[in-house]
Amino acid sequence: MKRLVIFDLDGTLLDTIADLGAATNAALAAAGFPTHSIDSYRMMVGNGVRRLIERAVPADKNVPETVDGLLSAFRAYYDGHLHDFTKPYAGIPELLEELHAREIAIAVASNKYESAVKRLIAHFFPDIPFAAVCGNIEGVPVKPDPSIVFRVLTESPAPKADVLYAGDSGVDIETARRACVESVGVTWGFRPLRELTGAYADHIVGRPSEILDILDR
Repeated sequence: MKRLVIFDLDGTLLDTIADLGAATNAALAAAGFPTHSIDSYRMMVGNGVRRLIERAVPADKNVPETVDGLLSAFRAYYDGHLHDFTKPYAGIPELLEELHAREIAIAVASNKYESAVKRLIAHFFPDIPFAAVCGNIEGVPVKPDPSIVFRVLTESPAPKADVLYAGDSGVDIETARRACVESVGVTWGFRPLRELTGAYADHIVGRPSEILDILDR
């Protein structure tokens, strides 16, 4: 039986792609750069907001000064539009409620900057007592570096054998591997199934409720 389930946020608990894409496009447009289709952002997100901006900006403009300016514009827009279109994936609220009922600790480990992560969790899951809600903080490397998982384990101690990490991308599966915890790839998020299989996820599920079956193995 697992004692702690750590979730990625974007593409795992919440469908955030429309708001992430809108914020990036707003920053790009304000700087006079071309924008992108919302769907194209599915392959740009996952490594933190700075990397998202670096992928979205024209290659010849991908320099620190330009990225810094776009990043500031992104955050100014996104902080005011966090959940215009964002919503939990079907079955996620019920999954979290069942985990809580089973007294299994729940945590979030996201590459998104932490203030936004905490606001989103508080908005969409106000009745779920998360054991830890961790996002990216300045000076700490982003996933797949396992530092954020170790931070979660500091806030919510559990043997690694009793931890399950759930995410929708190869970055998440690699993070779990580096942290030496069991992984489950979810197919309802932003990345294709082949990315999860290529990253050698320990488990792959197509519905949130299927995570419950893994916990008893």
